Amino acid sequence: MELPRHRFRFGLQASAATDRDAWVALARKAEDLGFATLSVADHLRDQFATTPAMMAAADATTTLRIASVVWCNDFHHPAMLAKEAATLDVLSGGRLELGMGAGWMPEDYAQAGIAMDSPGVRIDRLAEAVTVVKGLLSGEPVTFAGDHYRIDGLVGSPCPVQQPHVPLFLGGGGRRMLTLAGAEADIVGLNIDMRSGRIGTESGPSATTSATEAKLVWIADGAGDRFADIELQVRVQLAMVTDDPMALAEALGPAFGLSADEALASPHALVGPLGQLIETCQQRRDQFGISYVTVPSEAIDDMAPVVAALAGT
Repeated sequence: MELPRHRFRFGLQASAATDRDAWVALARKAEDLGFATLSVADHLRDQFATTPAMMAAADATTTLRIASVVWCNDFHHPAMLAKEAATLDVLSGGRLELGMGAGWMPEDYAQAGIAMDSPGVRIDRLAEAVTVVKGLLSGEPVTFAGDHYRIDGLVGSPCPVQQPHVPLFLGGGGRRMLTLAGAEADIVGLNIDMRSGRIGTESGPSATTSATEAKLVWIADGAGDRFADIELQVRVQLAMVTDDPMALAEALGPAFGLSADEALASPHALVGPLGQLIETCQQRRDQFGISYVTVPSEAIDDMAPVVAALAGT
């Protein structure tokens, strides 16, 4: 299996700030430091709404790309989501990365009174939504009749700036979701399996190197001949420069059901001395094809030298 090989890009994940000035400052700092994207999640907890937060970040910058990681499909009808995505792409000057997901956090559904269907049903619904959104972003009339959505001759507008299409991001940690991502997405996110609805001992084992290798096979199964063209992304949960990574891994690993060695080797952790972090990113690109690395906003200063050394190489 030939792995994708792309130049390094780095993203910053942030979903809130104390006020507008702090949000604008964060976006500008990310751009100045060489981060390629600022991504925003889509939850009902204490955070900004995804769409206006992305637009504010785009409006404050000139080259920084904005990414939804990810819009929860069950909160947005695909016809409306396509219009929001197209509008964001136009108003940002063609800087949108369109991320869609099936939903995973039970609290979002329970507190809003939204029925949370089984993972299989949610993924089926997402697959239909992807078809609808792609069609509407093409500018051609869309007629679609599925189990979850019906569209009758609708033409999406406005026309996105990015052609032939806005890059689509899909990610996940399970076979069905990653096979769908391989078949449909331009960017595929390697994620922890979140079917339990929380990050912890239930999900940790899906973050190991062996689990990651299995995920690559699932993506390749869906992608077929286009696998090498896909950009592989990973969401790093813990990113930190430290001279004692083992002590940190020994303290935190058990909370995720991982040994210290498993935690340090996981693509979802980037912990160690600065030079080692740079080498680790290079090694993971060689081993897994991961070239797009997203870190939490709290790690912006620690990761800045890594971005400076690797972005674009």
